[in-house]
Amino acid sequence: MVKVIGVRFRTAGKVYFFDPLQLQIKRGDHVIVETARGIEFGTVVAGVREVEEEKVVQPLKPVIRLANERDVEQEKANRIKEKEAFKICLEKIHKHRLEMKLIDAEYTFDNNKVLFYFTADGRIDFRELVKDLAGVFKTRIELRQIGVRDETKILGGIGICGRPLCCHSYLSDFVPVSIKMAKEQNLSLNPTKISGVCGRLMCCLKNEEDTYEELNRRLPNIGDFVTAEDGGKGEVQSVNVLRQLVKVVVEEGDEKEIREYEVSKLHFKRKHTKKERMELSPEELAELESLEQVEFTEQKEEERDTAKQEHRRSERAEGGKENRRGENKRGENRRQDGGRGEGRGEERRSAEGRGSAEGRGSAEGRSSAEGRSSAEGRSAENRRERNRDRENSAERRERRQGNSRDRADKEPKEQRDRRDRNEGDRSEERRNAENREERGERSRDRHFRRDRRNRSERKAENHANAGNNANTGNDGAPKGE
Repeated sequence: MVKVIGVRFRTAGKVYFFDPLQLQIKRGDHVIVETARGIEFGTVVAGVREVEEEKVVQPLKPVIRLANERDVEQEKANRIKEKEAFKICLEKIHKHRLEMKLIDAEYTFDNNKVLFYFTADGRIDFRELVKDLAGVFKTRIELRQIGVRDETKILGGIGICGRPLCCHSYLSDFVPVSIKMAKEQNLSLNPTKISGVCGRLMCCLKNEEDTYEELNRRLPNIGDFVTAEDGGKGEVQSVNVLRQLVKVVVEEGDEKEIREYEVSKLHFKRKHTKKERMELSPEELAELESLEQVEFTEQKEEERDTAKQEHRRSERAEGGKENRRGENKRGENRRQDGGRGEGRGEERRSAEGRGSAEGRGSAEGRSSAEGRSSAEGRSAENRRERNRDRENSAERRERRQGNSRDRADKEPKEQRDRRDRNEGDRSEERRNAENREERGERSRDRHFRRDRRNRSERKAENHANAGNNANTGNDGAPKGE
């Protein structure tokens, strides 16, 4: 625990903590303290007390001294100088033709700095203005842009209720206000009736929000069917939040009658606040934890499947590269085979020349040789003819194969590019189909998990409703009343 005092520097301003040291300080005293802006004159709004260290912004600065009469007179003189500084700054703004609205001027206690507060629609380039003001006041100048809420807090005023504005009277901080608060309190949603002097939603909407939320929790909604203690059943027509009364349209035969009941004499399904919804039994908490664990496991499995699919996709891409390299290699082999075929054709033609020369030589030998029989000559000639026919047929077959390879190699570049594009389009279509199928599977998994989570939440809410019904009597009022 730390011993502190609370000091405020302007009306309804924020309270800052300071170390009182050994001084005897009580509420309402004026003190001189050191802040980030310099030496300041403040008013004690909270006497010496002990607070937790977590609530104190370190370092905790000490009080310099209690303010004396001279300090009070200097503070009054500063207030007068602020009015003069305001007029001078207003003239300079008109001179520079800046689209900004001057709100207030403030001197620090030691006159080390002058602060000017203004509002504007956007960013303002006031560098030249600062130079002129520094030349006039011969001290540090700070221009601070504020919002419309801060403007109203500084200037003050009278609200539509006829009282001084809350922000200028006692609110040290602005609280978030939403249109839901006006709906909760059954107020008119006319902006002119629920907006304050600043043009924003009135801060006082937050004052009774918790009370209305608790009262509305006990009441049924308009249009709900309720059962009364006297046996009447009907539809809720209207509710009185503050008096806790409900008007019900009860049907008796062919007639309808409007009856007014106290909410304690009606039976209906009650609402639950946010805190009550979070009060779950250990079994329900364990079930929710198990569901979270299942979702975590499914998420890990989905990530693992995604990694596998990426790996397969990369493998297919590598396979496509290998196929293209294989096709290129086969094309080179075909060109080499064509070269070898041409070489073999030359060899066969030389062999034919030699064969023809040998034939001519053998024919001459047959004509000159005497003693060989005519049968042996015919048989040798027949063998040579058969050999020539076989060689010619093999040569023609290889020539046809070589021509087909040449045609493949001489295919126009446009046709090859068109064939490659068609193959790329087909592979892209296959990949897109696989991606659509994967996205569909992931979407179905997400819907399944969301449905299961919604079922678990409804189950938890049913458990909470059952617990609430167990704590109420037959008449709908809590036990013990």
